[in-house]
Amino acid sequence: MDLRGHGESSTGWADYSTSAVGGDVVALIEHLDGGPAAVIGTSMGAGAAVVAAAALPERISAIVGIGPFVRHVPLPISMRLVLAVALNVAFVGPWGPAAWGAYYASLYPSRKPADFKDYAARLVASLREPGRLAALQAMLRASKADVEARLAEVSAPALIVMGTKDPDFPDPAAEARLVAERLRGEVALIDGVGHYPHAEVPDLAAPLILGFLARHHPSR
Repeated sequence: MDLRGHGESSTGWADYSTSAVGGDVVALIEHLDGGPAAVIGTSMGAGAAVVAAAALPERISAIVGIGPFVRHVPLPISMRLVLAVALNVAFVGPWGPAAWGAYYASLYPSRKPADFKDYAARLVASLREPGRLAALQAMLRASKADVEARLAEVSAPALIVMGTKDPDFPDPAAEARLVAERLRGEVALIDGVGHYPHAEVPDLAAPLILGFLARHHPSR
């Protein structure tokens, strides 16, 4: 499913918080009368998976968080300054989509997917549509405290997948271990890759995720 304001989702939502997106996951599962479901989320989507699993334990059998933003991560001053400039200068105005496209490319430090050039062009074009950049801004600014408060409520098995060179975290490996510990889950660290290991090195990430799901979400 697309996040609010992203992909084919509409814009103009009043709430772009992780809790709101987690509620969308719950609504989709209930709408489909689905479950038990395995929920896989990347970045903020991992937080949505946590919220959904806490809210709907009887219908969610497992969660996978890839490069997960599920709590307030203390940043060094240098990273805080970079983030402030990004949110208030780089990712706003008519140059915002192109700036995001350049930043997005930095999230693949080892290698890029074969279709990266075309995908990145579509991403930038999408952000030029009315309301898209504002949705991205709102999502980036949203607090993660609401997600962190629900980590202890998750009973489903959890897998945290993290690239050791994910530039969004001061210490990716430490963050992955901390989140997995609080979820009483497992950690899969992939050396040398960034924020999207499933796209950067699918040959390494997919077996880890599929193996986890085979153990905790067997096909029916």
